[in-house]
Amino acid sequence: MAQIALTSSATLVSFKGGAKRGAKLSSDTSRLRVSRIGTNLWLLNKSGGSGSKGFGLVGSDRIYRGNRGVVKVSDGQAAPLSDSYFWAAANKANSEPSDRDPSTKMKGTSRFFTIGLVAAWYSSNIGVLLLNKYLLSNYGFKYPIFLTMCHMTACSLLSYVAIAWMKMVPMQTIRSRVQFFKIAALSLVFCVSVVFGNISLRFLPVSFNQAIGATTPFFTAVFAYIMTLKREAWLTYVTLIPVVTGVIIASGGEPSFHLFGFIICVAATAARALKSVLQGILLSSEGEKLNSMNLLLYMAPIAVVFLLPATLIMEENVVGITLALARDDHKIIWYLLFNSSLAYFVNLTNFLVTKHTSALTLQVLGNAKGAVAVVVSILIFRNPVSVTGMLGYSLTVMGVILYSEAKKRSK
Repeated sequence: MAQIALTSSATLVSFKGGAKRGAKLSSDTSRLRVSRIGTNLWLLNKSGGSGSKGFGLVGSDRIYRGNRGVVKVSDGQAAPLSDSYFWAAANKANSEPSDRDPSTKMKGTSRFFTIGLVAAWYSSNIGVLLLNKYLLSNYGFKYPIFLTMCHMTACSLLSYVAIAWMKMVPMQTIRSRVQFFKIAALSLVFCVSVVFGNISLRFLPVSFNQAIGATTPFFTAVFAYIMTLKREAWLTYVTLIPVVTGVIIASGGEPSFHLFGFIICVAATAARALKSVLQGILLSSEGEKLNSMNLLLYMAPIAVVFLLPATLIMEENVVGITLALARDDHKIIWYLLFNSSLAYFVNLTNFLVTKHTSALTLQVLGNAKGAVAVVVSILIFRNPVSVTGMLGYSLTVMGVILYSEAKKRSK
């Protein structure tokens, strides 16, 4: 019989004299052991023997089994029943869970909620990636820095709405000037990773972009060792070999290989890894730690401050060009608004999925997300792929999975 813990909401009672009809219930709950069959609960003495007391749990027309027999507890009194009646009720509960059982409904609702969150995370993540590719490559909007600034502006506004108005998470404040400069440093590295990632999409197909992005664990391990002298187990480093080898193979077999795009994409991947390592170092104390929602709230406006002068200098007259495009095609405004909103929902759904799943589940979902993005992008953009390239990408994904498993075991 499976053992379960007593909950604070349960009212425990004992009936004296075994299965005597009409026995009064008392609050003596010492020496109890609680067991379950289906949705029915019954209580036994911890000793498991046939002592002078049986125990029941107050409920409406519920059947319970004590160490002196089977009882039906109703209106504060216990009535004896036969063992066969009890087992029949228990078997029925196993095969047909009661609609009144709130735990069954809550589990079902929670499961569907989590599935919905994962679907939203996948949709927003793959959606913003594909829309970036469409705007920067197919549509001809060749302004990745301005596009990133639109993303960060949307993240600033929507983060404030979600935290300050909707109270999705408690607002965490910046406590010192030192903490602010640490967040600013993270924001700068974050800007570089996003801008470089968007630039690479101008020259590389999404499938190859994702293959390179899958090497993030390699750069994370390298930066962690350089900056903190933290050494992983030897098996963890061995698993990085297929991660890098797979990208090398994929690069050699990529029909749309572009050297500049490749270098920029590798730089974007390295910057993402550097940001994660820096975040662990700079915001390591309990007083400085921020959840991802609050961190985005402060990083996004700082990123806009960095990106604005870069946009004006490197993408001259981009605002005027965008307005001119909008006069000819109104869809560009809707593309930018929708794309920028999706960029925020990528971060929001990532936070929610992290909150509602385990770390292992998140790793598996993250690896699968990259593979789904590759398949969807090939179906939409029809970019040519080679067997060698797909084998290389598959090897990289397998290496990432092995790396995650090795990290988990080393802990």
